[in-house]
Amino acid sequence: MAADPRELYPKPPFKQIEGQDTPGVERKMEPEPIHGESSYVGHGRLEGMAALITGADSGIGRAVAIAFAREGADIVCSYLSEDKDAEKTAAAVREAGRKCLTIAGDIKDQAHCQKLVDRTLEEFDKLDVLVNNAATQVTHEDIGDFTAEEWEDTFRTNIHAMFYLCKAALPRMNPGGSIINTTSIQSYDPSAILLPYAPTKAAITNFTKALCPQAMRRGVRVNGVAPGPVWTPLIPATMPKDKVENFGANTVFERPAQPVELAPLYVFLASAEASYVTGEIYGATGGRSPV
Repeated sequence: MAADPRELYPKPPFKQIEGQDTPGVERKMEPEPIHGESSYVGHGRLEGMAALITGADSGIGRAVAIAFAREGADIVCSYLSEDKDAEKTAAAVREAGRKCLTIAGDIKDQAHCQKLVDRTLEEFDKLDVLVNNAATQVTHEDIGDFTAEEWEDTFRTNIHAMFYLCKAALPRMNPGGSIINTTSIQSYDPSAILLPYAPTKAAITNFTKALCPQAMRRGVRVNGVAPGPVWTPLIPATMPKDKVENFGANTVFERPAQPVELAPLYVFLASAEASYVTGEIYGATGGRSPV
């Protein structure tokens, strides 16, 4: 008998740990996110592939890296500066018997994005899957409280970097490759306190659909995953205390998703099982929105 999905993972209220700086670190979270280290079982669906995953040090990115590795893929773990979290991801990938290259740096820099693609090709001689997952957000109650720097930083991290990475990667991907972009329920149901973030996610949804015909001329599929609330370090690092304490309570599950629950969508989209799927956005919003 299948388990009751409402009771699979922790429910709010959650304790907010003070002192989290953006983008946050997992070891300071309570409870710590669940990525599938003890539960995800691979079936060889990505055997022999090489995947570049941004934001792979924690959250959804780490869960995807673990799942991809257990499905047979080697991983490039791109992250900003959270070395301890990135090394945890690398250790989990290597435990699965796959190679993992960790690369720190800021994807707002186009040269760094080019370096990520170049290093992937140098290390693995191919790039089969690009997962554009890294993102940032800031929250304020009023538009007047957002600074121009916060607005620009959010757009440069969330959507400009995606353009830089796809521009660098797509010409070097072979037919059968896949690009997977992490968008959000915020693309369809924006929150006022996430004023810069929500429009970037709408842009990612649009970018995904706009890119897919061009990519298919090379035999590469482009899709997106639109999560609802997911328990990741970005939440306690950026959200108001009351929002953190009740995070995910507004879903029909009365809890947020754990990163491990998103990973199978990325596996499917990267695999040959999704051979006729491109330009699509797959929602996992906890019943909040029919994406």
